[in-house]
Amino acid sequence: MESGAKFNIFSFTGKMKVLHASWVAFFITFVVWFNHAPLMQAIANTLGLSPQEVKTLLILNVALTIPARVVIGALTDRFGPRLVYSLLLAISSIPCFVFAFSDSFMQAAIARFAMGFVGAGFVVGIRMVSEWFPANELGTAEGIYGGWGNFGSAAAAMTLPTLALLFGGDEGWRYAVASTGVICLLYSFIYYRTVRNTPKGSTYFRPKNVGAMEVTSKGDLVFLLIMKLPMYLALALLTWKLSPAGIDMLSDGVAIGIYVGLVALYVFDAYKVLQVNKNLFKEPVPEIHQYKFKQVAVLNILYFATFGSELAVVSMLPLFFSDVFGLDMVYAGLLASAYAFMNLMSRPGGGWISDKFGRKKTLLILTAGLALGYLSMGLVTSHWPLWLAVAAAMACSFFVQAGEGAVFAAVPLIKRRLTGQIAGMTGAYGNVGAVTYLTVLSFVSYQTFFLVIAGTAVVGFITLLFMEEPKGQMAEVNEDGTVELITVN
Repeated sequence: MESGAKFNIFSFTGKMKVLHASWVAFFITFVVWFNHAPLMQAIANTLGLSPQEVKTLLILNVALTIPARVVIGALTDRFGPRLVYSLLLAISSIPCFVFAFSDSFMQAAIARFAMGFVGAGFVVGIRMVSEWFPANELGTAEGIYGGWGNFGSAAAAMTLPTLALLFGGDEGWRYAVASTGVICLLYSFIYYRTVRNTPKGSTYFRPKNVGAMEVTSKGDLVFLLIMKLPMYLALALLTWKLSPAGIDMLSDGVAIGIYVGLVALYVFDAYKVLQVNKNLFKEPVPEIHQYKFKQVAVLNILYFATFGSELAVVSMLPLFFSDVFGLDMVYAGLLASAYAFMNLMSRPGGGWISDKFGRKKTLLILTAGLALGYLSMGLVTSHWPLWLAVAAAMACSFFVQAGEGAVFAAVPLIKRRLTGQIAGMTGAYGNVGAVTYLTVLSFVSYQTFFLVIAGTAVVGFITLLFMEEPKGQMAEVNEDGTVELITVN
C-alpha cells in the first residue's frame, strides 16, 4: 500500500489518481441515477403521468439498488473493482437510454427500476479506495470518494434543466437524459484504462466464497440471517405499494407471485449462508481470523438513517419547499439542491474527523446531531422565515452526510477480504431506509415524515453504544499461506 506517499488532493499520480478516477466514476453514476429528478415536471407532461405515478417512479428508482449493492459487493471482492466498475458503468447506460426514449408510464417505470442498478457503483469504489490508502487516511479518502461522488445528484439538478432547454422543445428532457448515458458509457472505458486494483506488490485478498458473507461464530451466523430480513421486507413493502392495495400498478396475482418469490429467495440466501459457514459447526475459527458481525449490524442501522434519509429527502425536498412556502418548482429545486450541495465538504469532513478523533466517538456525536436536525425540520411551517428553513435543511444535511462519511470510514476496517460484501450490505441498508421513508411519506405529513427519521436516528444512537472502536490489526492470508497483518488504527 502506498502509505508513504503524502495525501495531496492536487496530485494525480499513484493512489491519488485512483481516488480521483473513482470519485468521478461514482459522480457519473449519481448523475445518471438522479437524471430524472430535476426534469420530472417535463417528463410528467410528456408521458401524461399522474402525481401518484410520479411518486411511484421515485420509489422504483431506489428499489433495485437493495439487492444490486449486495450482489455487486460480492462480485467486487471476487473479480476486483476495476473490471466490475467498468462493466457496471457500461451496462447502466442501457436503461438510461430506454428511459430517455420511453413513451408510456410502464416503459418509464421498468427503465427507472432497472436504473437502480447504477446505484450499486458506490460499493465498488469503497473496496478500491481501501486497497490504496492506509488506516489513518482511509476515512478522509472514502469521504472524498463518497461526498464528491454523491454531489452528482446536485450537479444533475443544476445542469440538466438548462441542457434540456438547450436541446429545446417539449422533448428536450429526452436528450438531456440520454446525454448522461453517453457519458456513462464512455467513462467505462476510461476507468478500465486508468486504474489498477492494488498498488504494485500488494495482494488483492479475495473471499473463500462469493456465494454469501463469511462469519466467524455461530451467534454471528444467526445475527447475519436476522439482518438480511429487512432487505427482503423493504422489497415486499415496495410490492405492496405497487399492488391494488397501493397504486394498482401490479395485479394481485403478480404481487402474490413476487411475495412468494421473495420468500423463496430468502430461503435460498439463508441456505447459501449456511453452506459458506458450515465449517463453524465442525471447529471454531482461530481467534486471529475472527471479526464481530455486530460491527457490520451497527453500521447497517446507521446507514439506514443517514443515506436512507438523504435519498428520501433529496427526492421530496423540492416538493416540500414548493408546498409549504408556495414557491415555483424552479426556485424550490434550487433551494433543495443546497441539501445535496453540502456533500462536497460534509462527507469528507465526517471521514476526516473520524480519522482524527476515533470512529465510535465521531459517530455518536454526528448521530445525535442528525436526530436534532430532523427534529428541527419536523417543526418547519409556512410561518417560518424561508432562510431559516433552508438553514435548518443545510444544518441537518451536514450531520447526515458527515455521518455517512464516518460510517464508511469504519466499514473497510472490519475484514479486508470481505470489504465489498460488507459495503454492499451496509449500502443496501441505505436503500432499505429510502424505500421505508418514501413509503412513510406517502401516508403522512411532511412534519411527521421528518420526525420519523429523527426517531430512527435515536435508535441508531442506542445501537452505536454496542459498537467497538476498531483497533489493533486484522489478519488476512496470502495465496502462499503466509499471514499478513493490516493495521486498523
